[in-house]
Parts: sequence; C-alpha cells; structure tokens
Amino acid sequence: MSTAAVSRTVRRRWWWFLWGLLAVLALATAGVFVPPYLVGGTTVPNLDRITPGYYTSLVIHAVPAGLALVIGPWQFVPKLRARFPGPHRVMGRVYLVSVVVAALVAVYSSVVTKSGFPLQVAFFVLIVAWLYTAAKAYRAIRRREVRLHRIWMVRNYALTFAAVTLRLYQLPLIALMNSVTWLEYEDVYTVSAWMSLLGNVLVAEYFIIQRTLATLAEREPATTG
Repeated sequence: MSTAAVSRTVRRRWWWFLWGLLAVLALATAGVFVPPYLVGGTTVPNLDRITPGYYTSLVIHAVPAGLALVIGPWQFVPKLRARFPGPHRVMGRVYLVSVVVAALVAVYSSVVTKSGFPLQVAFFVLIVAWLYTAAKAYRAIRRREVRLHRIWMVRNYALTFAAVTLRLYQLPLIALMNSVTWLEYEDVYTVSAWMSLLGNVLVAEYFIIQRTLATLAEREPATTG
C-alpha cells in the first residue's frame, strides 16, 4: 500500500472518530439541556425568572437550537448526501430555519440578561456570525456553489456547536469554584461563552484549511502527470 493510500486511510479513520464524537456530544447536549425547558425547568443555577419574557425566550431559543444541533452532524456525511439528496435538502432547510429562529429569539434574551456586558457582547457576536454564515451558506447553495456551501456550513455548525463546548468548558471552571472563593458562576459562564465562540471558530478554520490542502495535495500528482 502506498504512503498516499495509508495517509488517506488514517485521515478517513480520524474523520469518522471525530464525527462520532461530534454526533454523540451534540445528541447528549440536546437530550440533557433542552427537555427541562419543555417542562418549565432549567439546568442553569439561579436562572432569572423575574425579567418579563426572559425565561420564555430561552425556551423558544432552546428548541430550534437543539434541533439544529442534532441535525447538523448528519448533513456532513458524504454517503448520506449522495444516497439521499432529497432528505438532505429538506433537513438542510429545517436546519437553517432553526438557526434563524434560535438566533433571532436570542437577541431578546441577550439584551435583557443580567449576567453582565461581556457576556452580552459574546452572545451578540455569536448571533451575528450565526446569521451571517447561515445566509452565506444558503446563498452559495442557491447559486449551486456546493463546495463553498459546505465551507460556510462548517463555519455555521461550529457556531451551533458552541452550545456543547460552552458546557464542556464550564465543567473544570465550576470545579474550580470550590477552591476559588471569589469566582462566581456568572464569571464561569462568561469565560466559557467566549472560549467556546473563539475556540470553535479557530477549529472550524483549521478544519477547512486542512481539508482544502489535503484535496489539493491528492490532485497534484494527477495534474502533474
């Protein structure tokens, strides 16, 4: 087996491992954190229930955001796209509508949140980027620019996946609260929000660049020949 073939096999195995991890984390996050909102509950400590409409906006946001989180991973599987193009397009529309609804509702909750200005800025940056990448992905596919559409969808889902990484970052920081007396949950949430936003963007761009370079490298010998 050639070195190039081994390299492709290794990349394929890593791709499936990372995709499986992505899908499991997305399903677990949606399954754990969305249902409590449907029965009037929450997993957020000391959640503000006094500000008019705040809790309601979180409920309306959580449902479509959770739906987009679950749909996303399956849209990136090449074999599913090729074998079921119709369902892929339908689920893609459902995903984009879910993102738009979740983002627009999040505008209100971000405005009235009492968790501080730094968190509001993080949420507004996320909302704008979420809507912008969704619009670019939709525009690209309408123009039949499939490769560009996939790139924008990677960026968009990276922002959707911030719901997962935000909670992962919280785990060690919440544990740190037990030994750091001045660390409050609002600080933990704010730091986790910024880390999830910036971290996911960097990972998405790295993935896009690596996939693009790998594709070009595989085509280069054939072109030279």
